[in-house]
Amino acid sequence: MPITLYNSLTRTNDAFVPLDPQRVTMYLCGPTVYNYVHIGNARGPVVFDVLVRLLRKTYPKVVFARNITDVDDKINAAAALQQVPIQVITDRFAQAYRQDMAALGVMPPDIEPCATDHIQTIIEMIGQLLANGHAYAAEGHVLFDVPSYKDYGRLSGRDTEEMIAGARVEVAPYKRHPTDFVLWKPSSDDLPGWDSPWGRGRPGWHIECSAMTAAHLGETIDIHAGGVDLQFPHHENEIAQSSCAHGGKLFARWWLHNGLLSFEGRKMSKSLGNVLLVHELVQRYPPEALRLMLLRGHYRQPLDWSEHAITQAIQTLDGWYRVLRDGPCLPDGQEQPIAAAVEAALADDLNTPLALAELSALADLARTEASVEATATLRGSAALLGLLQQDPEDWFKQGQADAVDETRIEALLTERREARANRDFARADAIRDELTTMGIAIEDGAQQTRWSVIKA
Repeated sequence: MPITLYNSLTRTNDAFVPLDPQRVTMYLCGPTVYNYVHIGNARGPVVFDVLVRLLRKTYPKVVFARNITDVDDKINAAAALQQVPIQVITDRFAQAYRQDMAALGVMPPDIEPCATDHIQTIIEMIGQLLANGHAYAAEGHVLFDVPSYKDYGRLSGRDTEEMIAGARVEVAPYKRHPTDFVLWKPSSDDLPGWDSPWGRGRPGWHIECSAMTAAHLGETIDIHAGGVDLQFPHHENEIAQSSCAHGGKLFARWWLHNGLLSFEGRKMSKSLGNVLLVHELVQRYPPEALRLMLLRGHYRQPLDWSEHAITQAIQTLDGWYRVLRDGPCLPDGQEQPIAAAVEAALADDLNTPLALAELSALADLARTEASVEATATLRGSAALLGLLQQDPEDWFKQGQADAVDETRIEALLTERREARANRDFARADAIRDELTTMGIAIEDGAQQTRWSVIKA
């Protein structure tokens, strides 16, 4: 099925045709690992995980890279505050990031390059920019010469004066032009640094992604993705560096940007105290419900977080998992086809809201038909969105606290069955109330009584 994607560079919806159908390349900007990431940082990995799943269904080989930025001034500050080497900080939070993304159902990337493993590659790329006349050295720094690249601003649609007036540009006396940005900067003895032709120092943020992309995916890649907040200056700078270092070659053929997440109508920010960390949220809510909530809006549009939205996501998954639980068991090896309507929705610029609506229709059909085919199609279609892959019983029992004693619960259910059989309905109701107090919901069926943990 043909895939159409909105290209931020051309501002058009274009049919996706990879440079090499046998090796589709995709890069996603990963985290700077100095702290836990917030839920807004997870939107890109979740929605572009769906794109990777779609691409892998369509093409024989997809090489997906998501980097780790493990050298940065924020990391340096965190290490200094805790009086530990930067690797202590970066190792801790890189591992936490992997765990958080896995909890949200995000598949690991094929390649996870770290900036500190590519210092020599970065130095060589900076040397190429100097040789090509697109960079200059000044006071221990090496800077990219923005006016030397005539297409600068094409991705973000900004002109030079707008960039100077409103951009996050560092004013420094050694710059030839206000928009010039750092490729290499000097390090004092108390900061991490590496030897280079320009003295001991460390790379700028933007050059890291350009070098890692070229090293693992090539000088021209099919797709570069990230949050819309990275469009300028980070992605604009990546394009300039990469194109100028590689003789004017196109850096990324498609640029995809996800919209930002707000908190009950307000921007998420530390100053407002409304930053929600994924590391904490996956303990408080079912992680799959967080994933569903992040997929409910079209990826290019802003998305609002609210308690109501996450409650709705939980209720939706309750309904879908109930269909799987109560429907026919799927035999081992049962084919789980993907409904054409679900795939078509995702192939249309990742229209996840439409895909989820189609999934709801499949759940209704599976509930009505109660057939193996309908149930298998529901599960197979949901897999393309990274949903409904748990055992239904596990879904209804997740979130169970350590203090919940399954043996005690089963004993109470046995006692309740006996009380009902003896028509002691007062005792049966008292047991239900006791289970509710324990945070356990029960559901009486024709053959058995099922229990689940009451979700937040």
